Amino acid sequence: MLKRYLLAPGPTPVPPEALLAMAMPIIHHRSPDFLPVLDSAKKGLQWLYQTKNDVLVLCATGTGGMVGSVNNFFSPGDKALVINAGNFGERWTKICKSYNLSVEEIKIDWGYTVKPEDVEKALKKDPSIKGVFVQASETSTGVYHDIKALAEIVRKYDNTIFVVDAISALVAHDLRMDEWGIDVLIGGSQKGLMLPPGLAFVGVSEKAWKFADKATSPKFYFNFKKERESLAKNQTSFTSPVTLIIGLNESLKLLRAEGLENAFARHERLSRATREAIKALGLDMFTKESPSYAVTAINAPAGIDGQEIYKNLRVKYGITAAGGQGHVKGKIFRIAHLGYAGAFDVITAIAGVEMVLKGMGHPLKLGTGVAVAQELLMV
Repeated sequence: MLKRYLLAPGPTPVPPEALLAMAMPIIHHRSPDFLPVLDSAKKGLQWLYQTKNDVLVLCATGTGGMVGSVNNFFSPGDKALVINAGNFGERWTKICKSYNLSVEEIKIDWGYTVKPEDVEKALKKDPSIKGVFVQASETSTGVYHDIKALAEIVRKYDNTIFVVDAISALVAHDLRMDEWGIDVLIGGSQKGLMLPPGLAFVGVSEKAWKFADKATSPKFYFNFKKERESLAKNQTSFTSPVTLIIGLNESLKLLRAEGLENAFARHERLSRATREAIKALGLDMFTKESPSYAVTAINAPAGIDGQEIYKNLRVKYGITAAGGQGHVKGKIFRIAHLGYAGAFDVITAIAGVEMVLKGMGHPLKLGTGVAVAQELLMV
Protein backbone atom coordinates (compact mmCIF):
# COMPACT_ATOMS: atom_id res chain seq x y z
CA MET A 1 0.00 0.00 0.00
CA LEU A 2 1.23 3.47 -0.89
CA LYS A 3 -0.31 6.23 1.19
CA ARG A 4 -1.16 9.30 -0.86
CA TYR A 5 -0.39 12.92 -0.01
CA LEU A 6 -1.97 15.73 -2.04
CA LEU A 7 0.37 18.73 -2.12
CA ALA A 8 -0.61 20.22 -5.47
CA PRO A 9 -1.91 23.78 -5.96
CA GLY A 10 -5.32 22.38 -6.85
CA PRO A 11 -7.14 20.29 -6.10
CA THR A 12 -6.06 20.50 -2.48
CA PRO A 13 -6.98 18.17 0.42
CA VAL A 14 -10.54 18.31 1.75
CA PRO A 15 -11.02 18.34 5.55
CA PRO A 16 -13.07 15.49 7.05
CA GLU A 17 -15.76 17.89 8.28
CA ALA A 18 -16.53 18.87 4.69
CA LEU A 19 -16.29 15.29 3.41
CA LEU A 20 -18.75 14.05 6.03
CA ALA A 21 -21.19 16.87 5.33
CA MET A 22 -21.08 16.13 1.60
CA ALA A 23 -21.79 12.43 2.30
CA MET A 24 -25.24 13.27 3.69
CA PRO A 25 -28.30 12.41 1.54
CA ILE A 26 -28.83 14.86 -1.31
CA ILE A 27 -31.50 17.55 -1.03
CA HIS A 28 -33.31 19.24 -3.89
CA HIS A 29 -31.90 22.56 -5.03
CA ARG A 30 -35.35 24.17 -5.26
CA SER A 31 -36.67 22.86 -1.95
CA PRO A 32 -37.02 25.01 1.20
CA ASP A 33 -34.26 22.87 2.76
CA PHE A 34 -31.68 24.37 0.42
CA LEU A 35 -32.49 28.04 0.99
CA PRO A 36 -30.66 28.40 4.34
CA VAL A 37 -27.71 26.43 2.95
CA LEU A 38 -27.04 28.91 0.16
CA ASP A 39 -27.87 31.84 2.44
CA SER A 40 -25.17 30.71 4.86
CA ALA A 41 -22.66 30.20 2.04
CA LYS A 42 -23.49 33.62 0.62
CA LYS A 43 -22.76 35.35 3.92
CA GLY A 44 -19.61 33.32 4.49
CA LEU A 45 -18.24 34.27 1.09
CA GLN A 46 -18.89 37.95 1.77
CA TRP A 47 -16.87 37.53 4.97
CA LEU A 48 -14.01 35.84 3.11
CA TYR A 49 -14.04 38.38 0.29
CA GLN A 50 -14.24 41.22 2.81
CA THR A 51 -17.11 42.77 0.87
CA LYS A 52 -20.68 43.93 1.38
CA ASN A 53 -21.48 43.17 -2.26
CA ASP A 54 -22.71 39.96 -3.82
CA VAL A 55 -20.38 37.01 -4.34
CA LEU A 56 -21.90 34.86 -7.06
CA VAL A 57 -21.73 31.06 -6.84
CA LEU A 58 -21.31 29.29 -10.17
CA CYS A 59 -21.28 25.60 -11.03
CA ALA A 60 -17.93 25.71 -12.82
CA THR A 61 -14.21 25.60 -12.26
CA GLY A 62 -12.34 28.84 -11.69
CA THR A 63 -11.89 29.28 -15.44
CA GLY A 64 -15.67 29.55 -15.74
CA GLY A 65 -15.49 32.49 -13.36
CA MET A 66 -12.80 34.03 -15.55
CA VAL A 67 -14.93 33.61 -18.69
CA GLY A 68 -17.97 35.12 -16.98
CA SER A 69 -15.86 38.05 -15.83
CA VAL A 70 -15.13 38.90 -19.45
CA ASN A 71 -18.46 38.39 -21.21
CA ASN A 72 -20.57 40.02 -18.47
CA PHE A 73 -18.72 43.32 -18.21
CA PHE A 74 -17.29 43.97 -21.67
CA SER A 75 -18.39 44.32 -25.27
CA PRO A 76 -16.61 43.36 -28.49
CA GLY A 77 -13.98 45.97 -29.32
CA ASP A 78 -13.48 47.08 -25.71
CA LYS A 79 -9.85 47.55 -24.77
CA ALA A 80 -8.35 45.24 -22.15
CA LEU A 81 -4.98 45.51 -20.41
CA VAL A 82 -3.70 42.06 -19.40
CA ILE A 83 -0.81 41.46 -17.04
CA ASN A 84 0.73 38.40 -18.69
CA ALA A 85 3.24 36.94 -16.25
CA GLY A 86 2.60 33.22 -16.56
CA ASN A 87 0.39 30.45 -17.85
CA PHE A 88 -2.76 31.93 -16.33
CA GLY A 89 -1.97 35.44 -17.50
CA GLU A 90 -1.88 33.93 -20.97
CA ARG A 91 -5.31 32.48 -20.26
CA TRP A 92 -6.71 35.96 -19.60
CA THR A 93 -5.48 37.02 -23.05
CA LYS A 94 -7.05 33.98 -24.73
CA ILE A 95 -10.41 34.52 -23.02
CA CYS A 96 -10.49 38.24 -23.82
CA LYS A 97 -9.64 37.60 -27.47
CA SER A 98 -12.29 34.88 -27.70
CA TYR A 99 -14.87 37.61 -26.94
CA ASN A 100 -13.24 39.97 -29.44
CA LEU A 101 -11.80 42.40 -26.94
CA SER A 102 -8.82 44.47 -28.08
CA VAL A 103 -5.99 43.22 -25.88
CA GLU A 104 -2.84 45.04 -24.85
CA GLU A 105 -0.42 43.02 -22.75
CA ILE A 106 2.17 43.94 -20.18
CA LYS A 107 4.44 40.94 -20.54
CA ILE A 108 6.50 39.99 -17.51
CA ASP A 109 9.27 37.42 -17.46
CA TRP A 110 8.04 34.33 -15.64
CA GLY A 111 9.11 34.43 -12.01
CA TYR A 112 8.82 38.21 -11.70
CA THR A 113 6.00 40.50 -10.59
CA VAL A 114 4.42 43.40 -12.44
CA LYS A 115 5.55 46.92 -11.56
CA PRO A 116 2.48 49.01 -10.63
CA GLU A 117 3.99 52.04 -12.38
CA ASP A 118 3.86 50.15 -15.69
CA VAL A 119 0.11 49.72 -15.28
CA GLU A 120 -0.26 53.39 -14.41
CA LYS A 121 1.72 54.40 -17.52
CA ALA A 122 -0.48 52.22 -19.73
CA LEU A 123 -3.69 53.72 -18.34
CA LYS A 124 -2.40 57.28 -18.64
CA LYS A 125 -1.38 56.60 -22.21
CA ASP A 126 -4.77 55.13 -23.10
CA PRO A 127 -7.61 56.02 -20.67
CA SER A 128 -10.06 54.22 -22.97
CA ILE A 129 -8.91 50.88 -21.54
CA LYS A 130 -12.04 49.34 -20.00
CA GLY A 131 -10.50 46.55 -17.90
CA VAL A 132 -7.24 45.59 -16.22
CA PHE A 133 -6.82 41.83 -15.79
CA VAL A 134 -4.32 40.16 -13.45
CA GLN A 135 -3.67 37.10 -11.32
CA ALA A 136 -3.21 37.71 -7.61
CA SER A 137 -1.19 34.51 -7.27
CA GLU A 138 0.19 33.30 -10.60
CA THR A 139 0.06 29.58 -9.88
CA SER A 140 2.43 28.61 -12.69
CA THR A 141 5.31 30.74 -11.37
CA GLY A 142 4.67 31.09 -7.63
CA VAL A 143 4.51 34.89 -7.87
CA TYR A 144 2.11 37.17 -5.98
CA HIS A 145 1.28 40.51 -7.61
CA ASP A 146 0.73 43.59 -5.45
CA ILE A 147 -3.05 43.72 -5.75
CA LYS A 148 -3.46 46.57 -3.28
CA ALA A 149 -1.10 48.85 -5.22
CA LEU A 150 -2.69 47.93 -8.55
CA ALA A 151 -6.21 48.51 -7.22
CA GLU A 152 -5.25 51.96 -5.97
CA ILE A 153 -4.18 52.87 -9.50
CA VAL A 154 -7.17 51.45 -11.36
CA ARG A 155 -9.82 52.84 -9.01
CA LYS A 156 -8.83 56.37 -10.10
CA TYR A 157 -10.26 55.64 -13.56
CA ASP A 158 -14.05 55.78 -13.59
CA ASN A 159 -14.30 53.97 -16.92
CA THR A 160 -11.94 51.11 -16.04
CA ILE A 161 -12.55 48.13 -13.78
CA PHE A 162 -10.00 45.92 -12.05
CA VAL A 163 -10.51 42.17 -12.59
CA VAL A 164 -8.50 39.83 -10.36
CA ASP A 165 -8.09 36.08 -10.67
CA ALA A 166 -7.64 35.11 -7.02
CA ILE A 167 -8.30 31.42 -7.62
CA SER A 168 -5.12 30.28 -5.85
CA ALA A 169 -4.77 33.39 -3.67
CA LEU A 170 -8.01 33.33 -1.67
CA VAL A 171 -7.40 32.24 1.93
CA ALA A 172 -3.62 32.34 1.41
CA HIS A 173 -3.45 36.13 0.96
CA ASP A 174 -5.30 39.08 2.47
CA LEU A 175 -7.49 40.47 -0.34
CA ARG A 176 -9.68 43.34 0.83
CA MET A 177 -12.18 43.71 -1.96
CA ASP A 178 -14.13 46.75 -0.74
CA GLU A 179 -11.34 48.57 1.06
CA TRP A 180 -8.89 48.32 -1.84
CA GLY A 181 -11.40 48.82 -4.63
CA ILE A 182 -11.20 45.46 -6.41
CA ASP A 183 -14.08 45.34 -8.89
CA VAL A 184 -14.22 41.67 -9.84
CA LEU A 185 -12.61 38.99 -7.66
CA ILE A 186 -12.64 35.35 -8.79
CA GLY A 187 -12.16 32.24 -6.67
CA GLY A 188 -12.45 28.48 -7.05
CA SER A 189 -13.51 25.72 -4.69
CA GLN A 190 -10.53 23.40 -5.11
CA LYS A 191 -7.84 25.72 -3.74
CA GLY A 192 -7.81 27.57 -0.42
CA LEU A 193 -11.46 26.76 0.21
CA MET A 194 -10.57 23.07 0.63
CA LEU A 195 -13.26 21.50 -1.57
CA PRO A 196 -13.40 19.31 -4.68
CA PRO A 197 -13.38 21.15 -8.02
CA GLY A 198 -16.71 22.40 -9.32
CA LEU A 199 -17.50 25.81 -7.83
CA ALA A 200 -16.41 29.24 -8.98
CA PHE A 201 -17.02 32.39 -6.95
CA VAL A 202 -17.15 35.92 -8.34
CA GLY A 203 -17.34 39.01 -6.18
CA VAL A 204 -18.65 42.06 -8.05
CA SER A 205 -18.48 45.75 -7.08
CA GLU A 206 -21.21 48.29 -7.78
CA LYS A 207 -18.85 49.93 -10.26
CA ALA A 208 -18.59 46.65 -12.18
CA TRP A 209 -22.37 46.12 -12.15
CA LYS A 210 -22.72 49.39 -14.07
CA PHE A 211 -20.43 47.93 -16.71
CA ALA A 212 -22.68 44.85 -16.85
CA ASP A 213 -25.64 47.06 -17.79
CA LYS A 214 -23.82 48.13 -20.97
CA ALA A 215 -21.97 44.93 -21.93
CA THR A 216 -23.13 43.33 -25.19
CA SER A 217 -20.96 40.21 -25.31
CA PRO A 218 -23.06 37.04 -25.72
CA LYS A 219 -23.96 35.20 -22.55
CA PHE A 220 -26.30 32.46 -21.48
CA TYR A 221 -25.06 30.11 -18.76
CA PHE A 222 -22.69 32.67 -17.28
CA ASN A 223 -25.21 35.49 -16.98
CA PHE A 224 -24.20 37.38 -13.87
CA LYS A 225 -27.23 39.69 -13.72
CA LYS A 226 -29.55 36.70 -13.66
CA GLU A 227 -27.34 34.99 -11.08
CA ARG A 228 -27.53 38.09 -8.91
CA GLU A 229 -31.32 38.03 -9.10
CA SER A 230 -31.36 34.35 -8.18
CA LEU A 231 -28.88 34.83 -5.34
CA ALA A 232 -31.20 37.39 -3.75
CA LYS A 233 -33.68 34.49 -3.40
CA ASN A 234 -30.98 32.11 -2.12
CA GLN A 235 -31.01 30.25 -5.41
CA THR A 236 -28.78 29.79 -8.43
CA SER A 237 -30.13 30.31 -11.95
CA PHE A 238 -29.56 26.74 -13.02
CA THR A 239 -29.22 23.46 -11.11
CA SER A 240 -27.31 24.18 -7.93
CA PRO A 241 -24.25 22.05 -7.03
CA VAL A 242 -25.96 21.23 -3.73
CA THR A 243 -23.36 18.86 -2.32
CA LEU A 244 -20.47 21.23 -2.96
CA ILE A 245 -22.31 24.16 -1.40
CA ILE A 246 -23.01 22.06 1.70
CA GLY A 247 -19.28 21.32 1.86
CA LEU A 248 -18.51 25.00 1.29
CA ASN A 249 -20.40 25.88 4.46
CA GLU A 250 -18.28 23.44 6.45
CA SER A 251 -15.03 24.82 5.04
CA LEU A 252 -16.15 28.36 5.79
CA LYS A 253 -16.99 27.32 9.37
CA LEU A 254 -13.44 26.02 9.79
CA LEU A 255 -11.99 29.25 8.41
CA ARG A 256 -14.22 31.40 10.61
CA ALA A 257 -13.06 29.42 13.65
CA GLU A 258 -9.44 29.97 12.63
CA GLY A 259 -9.94 33.64 11.76
CA LEU A 260 -8.85 35.36 8.56
CA GLU A 261 -5.68 36.87 9.97
CA ASN A 262 -4.62 33.52 11.38
CA ALA A 263 -5.30 31.80 8.06
CA PHE A 264 -3.14 34.33 6.22
CA ALA A 265 -0.38 33.98 8.82
CA ARG A 266 -0.50 30.17 8.56
CA HIS A 267 -0.01 30.28 4.81
CA GLU A 268 2.83 32.77 5.12
CA ARG A 269 4.55 30.57 7.71
CA LEU A 270 4.21 27.41 5.61
CA SER A 271 5.45 29.25 2.53
CA ARG A 272 8.50 30.65 4.28
CA ALA A 273 9.41 27.30 5.81
CA THR A 274 9.18 25.63 2.40
CA ARG A 275 11.40 28.21 0.73
CA GLU A 276 14.03 28.20 3.45
CA ALA A 277 14.14 24.39 3.54
CA ILE A 278 14.59 24.24 -0.22
CA LYS A 279 17.35 26.84 -0.09
CA ALA A 280 19.11 24.78 2.59
CA LEU A 281 19.30 21.96 0.05
CA GLY A 282 21.18 24.25 -2.33
CA LEU A 283 18.26 24.62 -4.72
CA ASP A 284 17.15 27.92 -6.24
CA MET A 285 13.71 29.45 -6.24
CA PHE A 286 12.16 29.93 -9.66
CA THR A 287 10.20 32.84 -8.17
CA LYS A 288 12.49 35.85 -8.18
CA GLU A 289 10.14 38.41 -6.60
CA SER A 290 7.16 38.48 -4.24
CA PRO A 291 6.58 34.77 -3.58
CA SER A 292 3.02 33.52 -3.30
CA TYR A 293 1.96 32.00 -0.01
CA ALA A 294 -0.04 29.38 -1.92
CA VAL A 295 2.66 27.57 -3.87
CA THR A 296 6.46 27.47 -4.08
CA ALA A 297 8.11 27.12 -7.50
CA ILE A 298 11.59 25.59 -7.48
CA ASN A 299 14.25 25.28 -10.15
CA ALA A 300 15.27 21.70 -10.85
CA PRO A 301 18.99 21.06 -10.30
CA ALA A 302 21.18 21.17 -13.40
CA GLY A 303 20.93 17.95 -15.37
CA ILE A 304 17.71 16.78 -13.67
CA ASP A 305 14.29 16.94 -15.35
CA GLY A 306 11.78 18.72 -13.14
CA GLN A 307 9.01 16.51 -14.50
CA GLU A 308 10.93 13.46 -13.30
CA ILE A 309 11.14 14.97 -9.81
CA TYR A 310 7.38 15.48 -9.87
CA LYS A 311 6.81 11.97 -11.25
CA ASN A 312 9.10 10.25 -8.71
CA LEU A 313 7.47 12.07 -5.80
CA ARG A 314 4.12 10.65 -6.87
CA VAL A 315 5.15 7.17 -8.02
CA LYS A 316 7.70 6.30 -5.33
CA TYR A 317 6.38 8.17 -2.30
CA GLY A 318 2.74 8.95 -3.05
CA ILE A 319 3.28 12.72 -2.96
CA THR A 320 1.36 14.57 -5.66
CA ALA A 321 2.96 17.98 -6.13
CA ALA A 322 3.13 19.78 -9.50
CA GLY A 323 5.47 20.11 -12.44
CA GLY A 324 6.19 23.09 -14.63
CA GLN A 325 3.81 24.53 -17.23
CA GLY A 326 4.40 26.09 -20.62
CA HIS A 327 7.99 26.81 -21.53
CA VAL A 328 9.26 25.95 -18.03
CA LYS A 329 7.94 22.39 -18.15
CA GLY A 330 10.81 20.13 -17.15
CA LYS A 331 12.74 23.03 -15.66
CA ILE A 332 10.86 23.50 -12.39
CA PHE A 333 8.63 21.70 -9.92
CA ARG A 334 6.10 23.16 -7.49
CA ILE A 335 4.96 22.40 -3.94
CA ALA A 336 1.69 23.77 -2.60
CA HIS A 337 0.90 24.67 1.00
CA LEU A 338 -2.65 25.79 0.44
CA GLY A 339 -5.97 25.30 2.18
CA TYR A 340 -6.14 22.29 4.51
CA ALA A 341 -2.36 22.38 5.06
CA GLY A 342 -0.19 22.36 8.15
CA ALA A 343 3.38 21.98 9.35
CA PHE A 344 3.69 18.27 8.65
CA ASP A 345 2.53 18.70 5.06
CA VAL A 346 5.58 20.88 4.49
CA ILE A 347 7.86 18.46 6.35
CA THR A 348 6.49 15.57 4.28
CA ALA A 349 7.05 17.49 1.06
CA ILE A 350 10.63 18.45 1.92
CA ALA A 351 11.47 14.92 3.07
CA GLY A 352 10.08 13.57 -0.19
CA VAL A 353 12.09 16.02 -2.28
CA GLU A 354 15.26 15.08 -0.43
CA MET A 355 14.67 11.36 -0.99
CA VAL A 356 13.82 11.79 -4.66
CA LEU A 357 16.82 13.99 -5.41
CA LYS A 358 19.20 11.68 -3.57
CA GLY A 359 17.74 8.75 -5.47
CA MET A 360 18.36 10.60 -8.74
CA GLY A 361 22.02 11.09 -7.86
CA HIS A 362 21.91 14.69 -6.65
CA PRO A 363 24.37 15.19 -3.77
CA LEU A 364 22.71 16.16 -0.51
CA LYS A 365 22.52 15.12 3.12
CA LEU A 366 19.12 13.71 4.06
CA GLY A 367 17.38 15.75 6.73
CA THR A 368 19.06 19.05 5.88
CA GLY A 369 15.94 20.76 4.58
CA VAL A 370 13.65 18.95 6.98
CA ALA A 371 15.62 20.30 9.95
CA VAL A 372 15.28 23.86 8.68
CA ALA A 373 11.54 23.43 8.18
CA GLN A 374 11.15 21.95 11.65
CA GLU A 375 12.93 24.89 13.27
CA LEU A 376 10.70 27.38 11.47
CA LEU A 377 7.48 25.50 12.14
CA MET A 378 7.92 24.76 15.84
CA VAL A 379 5.29 26.39 18.05
